[in-house]
Amino acid sequence: MRQELQSLPKTLAEDVARNLVMVARLLDEDPEAAYGYSRVALRLASRVAAVREAAGFAAYANQKYSEALAEFRAARRMTGSVELWPVMADCERGLGRPEKALDMAGAPEVHKLDKASQVEMRLVAAGARRDMGQLDAAIVTLQSPELASNSVQPWTARLRYAYADALLAAGREQEAREWFAKAVESDRDGSTDASDRLAELDGVEFVDALDEHEHEHEHEHEHEEDGGSASPTAEAGHEDETQDGKED
Repeated sequence: MRQELQSLPKTLAEDVARNLVMVARLLDEDPEAAYGYSRVALRLASRVAAVREAAGFAAYANQKYSEALAEFRAARRMTGSVELWPVMADCERGLGRPEKALDMAGAPEVHKLDKASQVEMRLVAAGARRDMGQLDAAIVTLQSPELASNSVQPWTARLRYAYADALLAAGREQEAREWFAKAVESDRDGSTDASDRLAELDGVEFVDALDEHEHEHEHEHEHEEDGGSASPTAEAGHEDETQDGKED
């Protein structure tokens, strides 16, 4: 990116770089804000491939798939790289064109991808199969050496999770449980909610301690408003006993 920005005047390059840094920083936690910064960078330097790519990811994070696809295509034309191929295919899914995503999954460009991107392409293809209601085909698509491998790679948790989710959707609950457990084992950075899905299958229900504390506090507050008195039924019973005593 730095090399690309060197083609710009120094002040402009600095402005663009600042906006791109903000896009990267906010993309996960505040996609809408990231999108705003990407639009500023795009206005300043639309002929820089890194800017078009950042704008694409910001649009993608905001589910603006048509816009994202256009930006990714522009970046690819500028660089000649195929690394954006999987996310471009996923944009096709987002636009309701899973058949197009599957066409891209079988294109020659896939063979030029590195291992991580090939796994990503497999995930997109499986998602496209599910979009089309082809659950069994989705399961088969995810069955691969990368899935069977015991070594943990950056993509392992997500691949196992997708496989478990597809199995569960197909009604193969026991197998799904096994693969959610494997996803938990490999999910070192918490990139999936595999542990929650596994607990759900095991019938474990989590109680939010904070919510429980607030509920107890509300109950105490209600009791204070009642003046700490006993229940109406108890008071009525006490009065009856008093009356009985007087009659005696």
